[in-house]
Amino acid sequence: MTTPHGSVSTPAFMPVGTQGTVKCLTPEQVESTGAQIVLANTYHLYLRPGSGVVRRLGGLHKFMGWAGPILTDSGGFQVMSLSMFRKVTDEGVVFKSHIDGSEHFFSPEKAILVQSDLGSDIMMALDQCVPYPCDPLTVAEAADRTARWAERCKAASPGGEGALFGIIQGGAVPHLRRRSASRIVSIGFDGYAVGGLSVGEPKQVTYEMLEEVEPLIPRDSPRYVMGLGSPDDIVEAVARGMDLMDSVLPTRLARHAALFTSSGRINIKNAAYAEDERPIDDECDCYACRYFSRAYIRHLFRCGEVLGFTLATVHNLRFLVRLMERARQAIAEDRFEEIRDRARTPGEFP
Repeated sequence: MTTPHGSVSTPAFMPVGTQGTVKCLTPEQVESTGAQIVLANTYHLYLRPGSGVVRRLGGLHKFMGWAGPILTDSGGFQVMSLSMFRKVTDEGVVFKSHIDGSEHFFSPEKAILVQSDLGSDIMMALDQCVPYPCDPLTVAEAADRTARWAERCKAASPGGEGALFGIIQGGAVPHLRRRSASRIVSIGFDGYAVGGLSVGEPKQVTYEMLEEVEPLIPRDSPRYVMGLGSPDDIVEAVARGMDLMDSVLPTRLARHAALFTSSGRINIKNAAYAEDERPIDDECDCYACRYFSRAYIRHLFRCGEVLGFTLATVHNLRFLVRLMERARQAIAEDRFEEIRDRARTPGEFP
């Protein structure tokens, strides 16, 4: 996948830099994990410091010191999950800031304008995300509105070298997922995202919804599953033809001492690691695993030292990026099922 700020080999995991930063890491540290592209959040950056401020300071790449590709989401999910108040109409959504209660309005055109100000490489169309579970009538109305908004987003897009992705909705209702996919694809975008998943539904439902839409998305377009961040979910998404994933999960887990390993997730604060000289994961090549022991990282967490957060975050991101590197190699060598089988084994990750 080629963008104005570089190419991305897929499948790929995108670290989330919600407010223009991947929590606890410098851009150089993010790059050291092998990450090719990061995600930033339109809703948060619109509220603070303001998209106009970012534009006047040279755009998001310069502002946050990241030279690689950046994808900005539309803010639709955050309006649903964070806003103190919201009112959705065909014109757009009125919402109150979770920060200070101030009232704002996002139309499809406004979402594109804000993202244009940010200067991202990939913009997302504004969508209406619904929670799980949700009644089919509400799901259908949101999916239909998302399609109408997608048409307006495409019309408002400035064009140029950047890309615009449409978002498929439809909740956990198979025929609504298929209908949404068909409508979004018929509009024609540079790539397609599957939204409205990872909102509380069982894993199997997530996988089934991906299976519903996969045959309907053009194979020469990037396919992005929004909100997937656990190793097993990522592997299953790749198995179903998906190219891009993102989630705050690996960085959030890291700050709570939960670390990915090839034999399963561990809590590094447990007493069992007090004198453990091994790295977090013998198979990992990240900075934390190359230079520090489990015992030392446990010590940092027990003392409240922020270096512990940094080392844990570097490790969790590298674990997922490395998983994608191995997946790409396995796909090229026609042995992806080996990685998938290992991901399905209890207590093991690829």
